[in-house]
Amino acid sequence: MGRNRRKSDRAGRAKMRSPGRPPVLHRAERRPFWQAIADGYSSEEAAIRAGVSQPVGTRWFREAGGMPPSHLSPSAPPSSGRYLSFGERERIALSRAEGLGVREIARRLDRAASTISRELRRNAATRCGGFEYRPITAQWHADRAARRPKPSKLASNVALRTYVQDRLAGKVVTPGGAPVRGPVVPWNGRRHGPRQHRRWARAWSPAQIAHRLPLDFPNGTSMRISHEAIYQALYVQGRGALRRELTACLRTGRALRVPRERNRGRGKSFITPEILISERPAIVEDRAVPGHWEGDLILGLRSSAIGTLVERTTRYTVLLHLPRLPGHGEHPPAKNGPALAGHGAEAVRDAITRSMACLPEQLRRSLTWDQGTEMSQHAQLSIDTGLQIYFCDPQSPWQRGTNENTNGLLRQYFPKGTDLSTHSPNDLTAVAISLNTRPRKTLGWRTPAEAFNEVLRSANQHRVATTS
Repeated sequence: MGRNRRKSDRAGRAKMRSPGRPPVLHRAERRPFWQAIADGYSSEEAAIRAGVSQPVGTRWFREAGGMPPSHLSPSAPPSSGRYLSFGERERIALSRAEGLGVREIARRLDRAASTISRELRRNAATRCGGFEYRPITAQWHADRAARRPKPSKLASNVALRTYVQDRLAGKVVTPGGAPVRGPVVPWNGRRHGPRQHRRWARAWSPAQIAHRLPLDFPNGTSMRISHEAIYQALYVQGRGALRRELTACLRTGRALRVPRERNRGRGKSFITPEILISERPAIVEDRAVPGHWEGDLILGLRSSAIGTLVERTTRYTVLLHLPRLPGHGEHPPAKNGPALAGHGAEAVRDAITRSMACLPEQLRRSLTWDQGTEMSQHAQLSIDTGLQIYFCDPQSPWQRGTNENTNGLLRQYFPKGTDLSTHSPNDLTAVAISLNTRPRKTLGWRTPAEAFNEVLRSANQHRVATTS
């Protein structure tokens, strides 16, 4: 009987089905990855900074639901040193290969001999009945044993799980109770995107469900759950008491969470403190000096747009024709290629350059825009036109008040919900003439065209006098 006993029985562990090979990097080594995610990097960029392949980083991100686990969060406290680290396990393996005993290894690591003895017994590799110590396998066993296999409340409480799922997947019904068939949205495990069809639902948010439970079950203490537990059951793999496809019924429609820092910095990498509106000269505010412009895009159906430029002193308006590029809507755009909708950075830059080319230098002083990606070519635009570019603060359209008011007037000609690409350059010219020949109270009932022509004559006289 004793002769047939396997060496692996010395580990004292019950037989377990192998969940696959041990991972290459463990909990402590994944911290750089999640720190990069918290700094706003994508999962592929964070993987490179952590020293792993991009598919590995993508898998880590999706398994965690887009948010770092609590023990890997950048804000989590560092390890206290109570438990053996991966570096110490590597030293144990080297010392065993040298033939050193338990007490000598403990003396070199400044650990108790019983700690080393338990480590060698509990976390040894036992594949095929053998018994040997490998640091990667030992770290894997230690991480697995450190987990808290507490079943989730949604998995163990059927009534609670049914309540939550029914309210997450609410159907839209008529006053008579008949269900209304909405768009069919297949769930493919990825974000659907803000511009695509969404499933119709009167679903409650996890916060609404969590706060409604005490009202519906005032005496049922078992019918309690936090909104965070519901989100983790939806997003985190391995926690899943709820169907993942229920994420299509959430208001965001996301299959993964999006770290706040990544969302905050998306598309704004070209904005620096030196070009914010707070750095714009104070002389621009009083409108006494002409040549300072405000700009924006008005958007329509199917990614159509028209650019607008307004001079702050005279309220003179220039409209930018932004036609769609060939191939729009026929096939997916090339990665890092031009925006086929016609209002990408290069198209907007060229349109502004053409409209400003005929103006004297005195009327090309500055341009204030919102923080849209269509102005990511602002540096080249400043070189081509001589305009000093400034950007408003986020969610502060009132800092471009002249342009916002003008866009409101333009909606008389270009209503919301219409396709703006149907208007030709001649149509835009006619609308601009109509707007610029309308008397304005703020100009003493003069028209913007009259005020702008007066400024042009003054600029030309100044240029002739300077040349003479």
